[in-house]
Amino acid sequence: MTSTQARHTRRAVLQAAVDAGARCATADPDLWFRADDESDADWQTRRTTAQRICAGCPVRAACEELALRNGDGEPDIDELVRAGYTGPELAAVRTAQAVRLAAAAEADRDTEGRQLDTLTTELHDALASNPDRKEAGQRLPSDRAQAAQNNRLRVLADQIRQIRTARRARAGWGVAA
Repeated sequence: MTSTQARHTRRAVLQAAVDAGARCATADPDLWFRADDESDADWQTRRTTAQRICAGCPVRAACEELALRNGDGEPDIDELVRAGYTGPELAAVRTAQAVRLAAAAEADRDTEGRQLDTLTTELHDALASNPDRKEAGQRLPSDRAQAAQNNRLRVLADQIRQIRTARRARAGWGVAA
């Protein structure tokens, strides 16, 4: 995938490409992040090693695009390597491409965010029409209707949970203990 292709690709596709083909997948994840109180010399050695691994990675363009969309890297802090770039380098590219990245983030949000919004609305509507509720003058719902409604609620909640979990993982959130 070229940089131009990556720029026009949705986040989920970029993430799938990185997950499937990144050279760093089998390496120690700590290689790409500066340790607390690590000396400049030690970090420079590890950073150079990480950048060499990134240089030959077949999904480097997708990784770079994800890093830019995620807002990785700080202008003043050299604490990571992503797609072969240091934090300050990523911050500089992100600043130079701010308008394009905002549009890409909105496009990503449109796709996944709209789906999340739709599912959440469906879940709220399904809860409002819950057959477990009995209005005055109405019969209690059948066991079959209750089971179908409960299943529908579970399916909607599972879909919402899957999207949120994927979004959190892409944002670097760990799994709660």
